[in-house]
Amino acid sequence: MATSTHTSDPEGTVVESYGFGVSIVECQVDEASPRYRFVAPQHTDITFDRLEDARLYADVYFDVNGFVEADTGTRGVPPEIVQSGKDTLAAYLVTMEWADENWVASFYGTTPTVIDRYCSWVRRRADEIRAGAHDAGAD
Repeated sequence: MATSTHTSDPEGTVVESYGFGVSIVECQVDEASPRYRFVAPQHTDITFDRLEDARLYADVYFDVNGFVEADTGTRGVPPEIVQSGKDTLAAYLVTMEWADENWVASFYGTTPTVIDRYCSWVRRRADEIRAGAHDAGAD
């Protein structure tokens, strides 16, 4: 369960807070181009041009119960994501700076509509995980 808070943080404004120390922070690079930083315990800094990508990345993070992004450039996609199935991998790839739904659809040999469906499944599972944690008082 995410909450939109828009609270101040020394390094930006928290726009989403998910519990468990996970949030999305808006960082002002300049007035014309904000960036969105994904924040989680023991997670490397990663920022996105679009809030939608940062939110989907957070959904992937919860869908696989967290993962280590550090050194991904040298070791490839985090194993937790690869092991979670093609929908989770597709959602992760969509969040990458060098990819979009069309690129991922081409990679999978399918259509952007199918990739959007995969992303919606990941979002739904992440929402269910966060809601269950919230209901159990674990956040």
